[in-house]
Amino acid sequence: MSLINSEILPFSAHAYQNGQFITVTDQDLKGHWSIVFFYPADFTFVCPTELGDLADYYGELRSLDVEVYSVSTDTHFTHKAWHDSSETIAKIGYPMIGDPNHDISRNFGALREGQGLADRATFVVDPDGVIQVVEFTAEGVGRNAAELVRKIRAAQYVRTHPGEVCPAKWEEGESTLAPSLDLVGKI
Repeated sequence: MSLINSEILPFSAHAYQNGQFITVTDQDLKGHWSIVFFYPADFTFVCPTELGDLADYYGELRSLDVEVYSVSTDTHFTHKAWHDSSETIAKIGYPMIGDPNHDISRNFGALREGQGLADRATFVVDPDGVIQVVEFTAEGVGRNAAELVRKIRAAQYVRTHPGEVCPAKWEEGESTLAPSLDLVGKI
């Protein structure tokens, strides 16, 4: 079952951010755009490259009113230890949520049942708490933060321009489409 256009489920979890332990709930994801970025585990191989890539785009995402939340089934204590020991992870400013009870991973359909790990999954949540983008990739395939930023810009555009849609590879400022009977079979 697709989670597109479904509201996020309630959760509360501990996270590590900027030298502090904080609590993050589903309510924190509302009122602005959010990225919920699941990854299998701390202290691994592909995961730090993805989280570092996302950290490089964090300033741009914040300027778009987007908050980033990374989530793994590790604890918030493990996130702090990783942050303190890795140059790549040390540059992360967004909350790193611990999900040792697997509640959040299960809520988003990202939990590998029986393994205790989250899949490599990305969710873009709109200000109403509704999921607009879902992406799952295989264990060995890293994600691209630049493409994620493009998708967020497109989702934000569509939200503020009812009746328009963004075609493949759409970039901000380019032409959009207005679906109509006249366009059927002409693209």
